[in-house]
Amino acid sequence: MKYLLNSILLAAVIVGLLSCTNGANKTESSENEKITEPIVLIETSLGNIKVKLYNETPIHRDNFLKLAKQGFFDGVIFHRVINNFMVQGGDPTTKTPTEVAEYGEADAGYTINAEFNSKLFHKKGALAAAREGDDVNPEKKSSSSQFYIVQGKVFTPEQLVQLANKKNGNLRNSIHNNLIAEKADRLIDKGANPDFNKIAQETKDTLEQVLAKKGLYGFEDYKVDFYTTVGGTPHLDGDYTVFGEVIEGLEVVDKIAAVKTNKSDRPIVNITMKMKVLVGISENKTE
Repeated sequence: MKYLLNSILLAAVIVGLLSCTNGANKTESSENEKITEPIVLIETSLGNIKVKLYNETPIHRDNFLKLAKQGFFDGVIFHRVINNFMVQGGDPTTKTPTEVAEYGEADAGYTINAEFNSKLFHKKGALAAAREGDDVNPEKKSSSSQFYIVQGKVFTPEQLVQLANKKNGNLRNSIHNNLIAEKADRLIDKGANPDFNKIAQETKDTLEQVLAKKGLYGFEDYKVDFYTTVGGTPHLDGDYTVFGEVIEGLEVVDKIAAVKTNKSDRPIVNITMKMKVLVGISENKTE
């Protein structure tokens, strides 16, 4: 009986040790899988701004980190500043600015596919990618280097409803115009006798189906709370990729936004920047 008890006790100890080891491995594995968000310091002539980059937008995150490490942004100015809206920079031709030049057309020479995420919105302090307009850029691809930081303003709930209705109206018109263009060949085919009423009904039915699939735009409660207290630029949501946010230095963004500008929204006195990666991708992972 004594031998049996000793065996049972030994087995229990072994099981306990294995459980502790497995628990430690599980914890270590969880820590390895946990990736914190990269942090970049933007040093400006008016103060420092610290931003974190979202892991939910990996293409934009990695591109921004790459350019920052290369010194691409060092010496670039904020070439477009609009108070209660945003501050924009990233045009490499502004490293040697002249008084008469207008900037905002140049970048690193390529575009980035949009990474829209409904949870990432244009709250005050949001870091987002600039891009060309829908007429030449229907896929809403981002500029490789031009970015903006949202200052924005506070909105009322009624204003947010109006903005949502406007965005839905624009969406409806865009889809409708695309459908009309797709059916244009049927309308101008000389050898055919198109049934205009039938085509119109088909277009209307397809429009409603596409809208139902896409879903109408609206502001979730947490966005309403933020936009009506802290502020932002809600009309840009869903049209420009948000890939980070300010974690220190919002007062510097306010200071930059308040400077005197010319008719092209360029600051009269150049505001330069320099970037330093404080926490990058490699530092995030536990080897």
